[in-house]
Amino acid sequence: EVQLVESGGGLVQPGGSLRLSCAASGFTIGSYDMSWVRQAPGKGPEWISHISSVGGSTVYTDSVNGRFTISRDNAKNTLYLQMNSLKPEDTAVYYCAKSKARGGYGSRWQLYDYRGQGTQVTVSS
Repeated sequence: EVQLVESGGGLVQPGGSLRLSCAASGFTIGSYDMSWVRQAPGKGPEWISHISSVGGSTVYTDSVNGRFTISRDNAKNTLYLQMNSLKPEDTAVYYCAKSKARGGYGSRWQLYDYRGQGTQVTVSS
């Protein structure tokens, strides 16, 4: 059974940092494209970062580029999102998601076949 379990969210002040983790089971995380997608209250999903299964290339949406870093540890079968210089507009529930197809990423849930339950990130003073 495929499972994705996020952790590491919480309340942080503007300018602070958090590292999110996504523990995968039921599949090998290094063999699939993976993304982080966030959803703020009252808004639709927003794709923020993707890591390829081939070569580990990474892509970021403009609003987080240079502040967030996606990575994975194949030995631990875990995906990470290091978030630095956090802003109030980063407040959202953050989900890790497994792409249905190689190269498939974006802000539509239909692009993914599995996602976790999400972890809340709140950036506030």
